[in-house]
Amino acid sequence: MRFADSDEINNWNQKILQNPDGGDVLQSVQFAHMRELGGWKTLFVVSDNVALTVLEKPVPGLGNFWYIPKGPGVASVVQLGDLLPELREFASKHGVFVVKMEPELEKTDDTLAVLKVADLKPVKPIQPNASTVLIDLQPSLDDILAGLNQKGRHAIRRAERDGVTVERVKATDRDCKAFYALLRQTASGSFVIRSYDYFKQFWQTFEKAGMGQLFFAYHEDKLVAGAYALVFGSKSTYKDGASVRERTAYGASHLLQWEVIKWAKEQGSLQHNLYGAPPSDKINDESHPYYGVGRFKTSFNKQVTDYVGAYDLVVRPRQYALWTRVGERAAKSLWWRAHHESWY
Repeated sequence: MRFADSDEINNWNQKILQNPDGGDVLQSVQFAHMRELGGWKTLFVVSDNVALTVLEKPVPGLGNFWYIPKGPGVASVVQLGDLLPELREFASKHGVFVVKMEPELEKTDDTLAVLKVADLKPVKPIQPNASTVLIDLQPSLDDILAGLNQKGRHAIRRAERDGVTVERVKATDRDCKAFYALLRQTASGSFVIRSYDYFKQFWQTFEKAGMGQLFFAYHEDKLVAGAYALVFGSKSTYKDGASVRERTAYGASHLLQWEVIKWAKEQGSLQHNLYGAPPSDKINDESHPYYGVGRFKTSFNKQVTDYVGAYDLVVRPRQYALWTRVGERAAKSLWWRAHHESWY
C-alpha cells in the first residue's frame, strides 16, 4: 500500500472505476474536493487492485482520523479481509488512530460474521444509503416501465395526463437557488441540510465534470419538484430531491424520477440508485422517520437492498477509546458551533 503518484492522481476517477466494485461516485475526485470545503484533506492511496480515496482530519491529542466514503471499493468480504491488515499498518505509519469505512457489501449473516471476526467496530453510517432501492437499467425503457410497481406506473401516467412537464436545466445560480428553496421546504422540521453555497458548488462542480444533471418538474407553469442526479461509470444516483409542501399535482415526483432514469440510461448507467430507504425490515413501519421516502422509492422497486453500513477499523485502541467516550462528541459539537454543519 502506498500513496498514488501524480500520473495516477491525474487519472484518479478511472482508477476508482477499475475497482472490483465498479467504483462509487463518493470515491470520485469531485466528491473529495467538495469535502475539502469541510476541512478534510484528500489522500489518494493505492493497494494492488484497489484504489482508495481517503479523507483525513487531524484530531488534537489523538492523531489523524481517516474516512473512506462508500469504500474500500471491494466486491466481497474476502477482498476486504485481505485488505484490512495492510490498511491498518499503513494508517498506523501515518499517525492514524481509526479508519472509518463504508464498503458497499450486501448485508447477510455470513458477511456480518466475517466482519465481526475481522475485529471491525459497527458504527452509525455517515452516508444515508446503508439501505437503498436499486433499479436495473439494462432492459429497454419500455421493459423498465413495465417492470415498475403498478403504483409507480399509475403515478407517472397520471402526472403526464394532468400536464406535468419535466425539464433538464443548467445549474445556474438562479436555478440552484430555486432548487435549494425546495430543499429547505422539504427538510424543514425533518432534517438538517448544508448551506446553499455548498449545494450550489456541488451541483455546478458535478455538472461541469459531465457527471451531474438538474431536473425541474412544472405544473401549470409552477415549479413543483426538483431532482439532482449523478452518473459515474455504469452507476447513477438520485442524489438530491425535493418538492413543494402542498401537493398540487399527483405523481409529479414519479414523473420527475422517470425522466432521471431516462437520462441515466442515456449516459450509460446500468444500475440506478435511489439513494436511501428504511432498512428492509422497517420498510412497512409507519413510525420510521423515512417511511414516506421508502413508500415513494419502493413504488419503483419493492426490493430494498441492505448493505453492511459503516465500520471503524481501530488502529490505536487507547486513542480510539477516548474518541468514542468524549472525543467524537466534542469534535462534532465544536465544529457545529464554528461552522453550523456536520463534522463529517
